[in-house]
Amino acid sequence: MAVNAIELTDANFVKTVKESQVPVLVDFWAPWCGPCRLVEPAVNELAVEYAGKLQVAKLNTDEHPSIAAQLGIRSIPTLLVFKNGQVVESIIGALPKDKLKRKVTEHID
Repeated sequence: MAVNAIELTDANFVKTVKESQVPVLVDFWAPWCGPCRLVEPAVNELAVEYAGKLQVAKLNTDEHPSIAAQLGIRSIPTLLVFKNGQVVESIIGALPKDKLKRKVTEHID
C-alpha cells in the first residue's frame, strides 16, 4: 500500500471519507482478489501524484463487509470517488492507469 493511502475501517470511514475536505478515492479490495492486485499499483501512483488534492484510501471488504454492503458493493475491485461526502464516480473492475486517472481527475478541483 502506498504511504499516502489510508486503510479504512468501520471506525474511521465516516471521518476519513464522508468528512474529507478533498475528494476521496476508495479502493474496495480483498487479499485473494487477482484483479484487485492488478489495479493496486495504479491506485498507489494516483495517491502520490495527487497528494494534497485527492485522498486515497483502501477498504478490505473481507475485514469490513458492512461498509461495502451499505454502499452496494457487489464485486471487487470497485473504486468509488467521494466528493463532499457523496459518491460521484463508480469504477468497477481493473482499469488501466490512464483510464482510471481520467475518471478521477474529473472530480479534482
